[in-house]
Amino acid sequence: MARVIRFHQHGGPEVLRIEQAEVAPPAPGQVQITVKALGLNRAEALMREGTYIETPALPSGLGLEAAGIVTMLGAGVTSIALGDAVSVVPPVSMSRWPTYAEIVNVPADHVVKHPPGLGWESAAALWMAYLTAYGALVDIAKLQPDDQVVITAASSSVGLAAIQIARHVGAIPIAVTRTARKKQELLEAGAAHVVTMDDEDMAAALVAHAGPAGVRVVFDPVGGPLFDPLTEAMRPGGILVEYGGLSKEPTPFPLFSVLSKSLTLRGYLVHEILTDPHRLAAAQRFILDGVGAGVFRPVIAKTFSFDEMVAAHRYMASNAQFGKIVVTL
Repeated sequence: MARVIRFHQHGGPEVLRIEQAEVAPPAPGQVQITVKALGLNRAEALMREGTYIETPALPSGLGLEAAGIVTMLGAGVTSIALGDAVSVVPPVSMSRWPTYAEIVNVPADHVVKHPPGLGWESAAALWMAYLTAYGALVDIAKLQPDDQVVITAASSSVGLAAIQIARHVGAIPIAVTRTARKKQELLEAGAAHVVTMDDEDMAAALVAHAGPAGVRVVFDPVGGPLFDPLTEAMRPGGILVEYGGLSKEPTPFPLFSVLSKSLTLRGYLVHEILTDPHRLAAAQRFILDGVGAGVFRPVIAKTFSFDEMVAAHRYMASNAQFGKIVVTL
């Protein structure tokens, strides 16, 4: 028996329950992991609320990321050994492979031996953020040295990973956040410039920082009215990669900017990377090389215990965090 976290109805954090469940041995091609830490993502809150792209049968588990020790191998697994310290690359189906549990079975091809020196919390916070940012900035936008890249929701785990990736390839990250409260932290995290939406004319500030050539790449999970100032600040031939829809307001189509500057507006889900073995392998090499070189380090906002999962989800809903929320076991 092991403790698992499930929900029997959609709703707020209070619907999460800790339950006891039997854990079967891993099937062929799977490994069993004793979990040491979990990384929390907004996708989990959306599925709990019933607004995620995946609609699970209830009761359902949750969780996309975990780190722990391999304690059992399914038949045919040769890439991982018993006792390996590993982290879980997010699966496409959260309900099929939930990680909110003391013991989990996951496909061996979604398990990575993380570099020595990367603690459990950082290992559990690594893959969703860095795969998402890598897929948009490196795989799709082909970010180059000296490119100006605007990163909105910059204090999120994905935003901070994007700042680190941009700096690593020699690009110039311009962070966008709502208030000045996180400005200094973003500068210390590697942002070349920070624009605060509540205090500045966003389009004018972006143009001032980017210079007359304009921004080539925009990385945005918000949408809504931001599309107008973002595209206004872009250079001809630029690309805006949209990976979310956090805004509650309608998203306008910035027709004049798109036509006059031949812009590309590109929707993106990390599933593009997760379901393509060649792209995923390239992403893993890029991220592991960056971790090994010490240039990629997940930023941990706050740590909770497994028994505090409801409180962790409430904290995630507060939008107060700078970086990733992690739960330890």
